[in-house]
Amino acid sequence: MSSGVFVLRDAQTLIPMQPSNFASEEDFQRLLANFPALLAGERIDPKVPRRWILISREKSIPSEENGAARWSVDHLFLDQDGVPTLVEVKRSTDTRIRREVVGQMLDYAANCVVYWPIEELRLKFEVDCAERGEDPSEAIERALGPERDAAAFWEQVKTNLRAGKVRMLFVADQIPTELRRIVEFLNEQMDPAEVLALELRQFEGEGLKTLVPMVYGQTQEARQNKGVATPQRQWDLPAIYEELKQKFGIGAFDVAVKTKEWMDANGINTWFGKGSKIGSMGPEFVREGERFYPAFLSTDGRVWINFNYLRKPPFDDENKRRELLRRINEIDGVDMPDSTINSNRSIPLAILSGDTALRKLLSALDWFKDELRRS
Repeated sequence: MSSGVFVLRDAQTLIPMQPSNFASEEDFQRLLANFPALLAGERIDPKVPRRWILISREKSIPSEENGAARWSVDHLFLDQDGVPTLVEVKRSTDTRIRREVVGQMLDYAANCVVYWPIEELRLKFEVDCAERGEDPSEAIERALGPERDAAAFWEQVKTNLRAGKVRMLFVADQIPTELRRIVEFLNEQMDPAEVLALELRQFEGEGLKTLVPMVYGQTQEARQNKGVATPQRQWDLPAIYEELKQKFGIGAFDVAVKTKEWMDANGINTWFGKGSKIGSMGPEFVREGERFYPAFLSTDGRVWINFNYLRKPPFDDENKRRELLRRINEIDGVDMPDSTINSNRSIPLAILSGDTALRKLLSALDWFKDELRRS
């Protein structure tokens, strides 16, 4: 009996394709890791199709602060808006696909939004890129689009985790009716979290394979409840000034003004972020075509120091990052641990509102600029 799926090899040859099973769950998982497009981003969001970048397979999740791994999700992807997407893969022959997998996934989501440090996710991604000989920023641009600024992107991931804005995606070669109804119910009730199921059917015939994805969970009620996704916003100087003044007062506004004056006086280019809710700006240094973003100011009331992002010559030398850290720790009220040289940390604008504190921060960035030029 025909499956209703055919491949047209040429004008004279129509090949009927028959349903086939994945050889193992490992094969299924590897397929998704190698070909993220199979997650059917155009069906999850037809207006703005989702694009994916894989952060990790078997990503560990603790159940307490600084705790050991208690669970691991099959895949962690991020989409172009920095929404963490937890993917759990099961074959239809696995009886856990009925109900047990739902409780498992809810455990994952409830704990990852609390106990996943953004620095750890970014470090994992960048280490994997280094092992493949890829530049992390270029990998993000290639997968998610050239408009993705790495520093602002990771800040958006952090914001999404804090807000519980994650996507839970059950993937199977056949989605049982019971699971489909549970997913539809949860997706109607949950906001901003999203719960979906992806059925990925495999067909074979005459040495060819066809994969057909189908997404479940997007009922009309769920679409209405979640509303339209917030579009990106290109921030500029007046918008950042106004946001800081309104939210944090004249002290934060002055920090932004003086930071911008320092960049202009030193001939340093200013980049602006594209966060839908949080604006950002910072100095952009260019050396032989390579870009460096050591710090940025954010409208969430902080200045972020991108130690982890600086791990390229000459700052791949830990001693240089440690010296930058030492200079920043001279600011009264700042005491970042030595481990900071492999992560990203922030300083509240309230600490920098005094002239002395801001002068020390800008002096540290002057040292960074001079080291970059000397190298």
